[in-house]
Amino acid sequence: MDKMKKIIDVTGMHCGHCEKAVEDAIKAIDGVSKVKADREKNTVTVTMKKDIDEKLLIEAVENEGFTPGEITVKTGLFG
Repeated sequence: MDKMKKIIDVTGMHCGHCEKAVEDAIKAIDGVSKVKADREKNTVTVTMKKDIDEKLLIEAVENEGFTPGEITVKTGLFG
C-alpha cells in the first residue's frame, strides 16, 4: 500500500506532451509509485511509497520547464 500523496500545483502544461514530460521526470524519483499530471486542473498528483523531499519534486518539475507552486500533502493508505 502506498502511504502518501502530494498534489503539486504546476503552471505551464498545455498539452499531453507537457503532462508526460512532468510525469516521466517525477516517476524517475526513488519511492514514487504513481504520477498523474492534469493540465486542465494545473496539478500533478504523486503517490509515494515513502516520504520524498519536496525539493526533489520541485526540481523535477522545474527541470522540465514548468513552474511548481503549492504542494498539498495527503496521508493514509492508497490502494
